[in-house]
Amino acid sequence: MDEDAPLRPDDPMAVLQRQDIDRLSVDELDERVAALEAEIERTKARKHYSVNHKASADALFKRP
Repeated sequence: MDEDAPLRPDDPMAVLQRQDIDRLSVDELDERVAALEAEIERTKARKHYSVNHKASADALFKRP
């Protein structure tokens, strides 16, 4: 993904970045941070799985 490329208006990251967080309480901000951290961990786990899955497939179909 190109970090400089503009996001589609309905892209989840674009929606997240447009949300007004100025009116959130400290507790609500803490909940938001916790939710975002959980999503980061979920994304990292999926990436780890994908990398390992690709490496396994490459090893399985590797030609001598």
